[in-house]
Amino acid sequence: MIPNFPQQTLNVADRKLLKHFHALSSANRETLLRFAEFLVIDSAADNEESLKRSEKPSSPQAPEVIERPAEESVIKAIKRLSATYPMVDKSTMLNQTSDLMTKHLIHGQSASEVIDQLEKQFEEAYQTYCAEFTI
Repeated sequence: MIPNFPQQTLNVADRKLLKHFHALSSANRETLLRFAEFLVIDSAADNEESLKRSEKPSSPQAPEVIERPAEESVIKAIKRLSATYPMVDKSTMLNQTSDLMTKHLIHGQSASEVIDQLEKQFEEAYQTYCAEFTI
């Protein structure tokens, strides 16, 4: 229960999220908050992309080359790859991306391994996008 916050305004999903949030360690709470912020930013970017996509281009858009830094967090890598491949439908990537994030955060897979897999998934999604233009 949150002090000074009217509980009747929370729906079932809100209460469930708060329950899980409060069960986490402070480090995991911070990670969850950063991931939630990423999803909000990514969702806003998706809305902008949807508006841009209303007119389909006649040829595939080239990726924006953004070099991978030597030290990079998984969340920053997702942001970099989203900027590199703005034409890729992020809603189709969400499941794969969140699965990899879970492998990193919960199961302890190294950031570099997860980022390698993310890069491969984004590249594959880009190839699928390009294939739509050859049909």
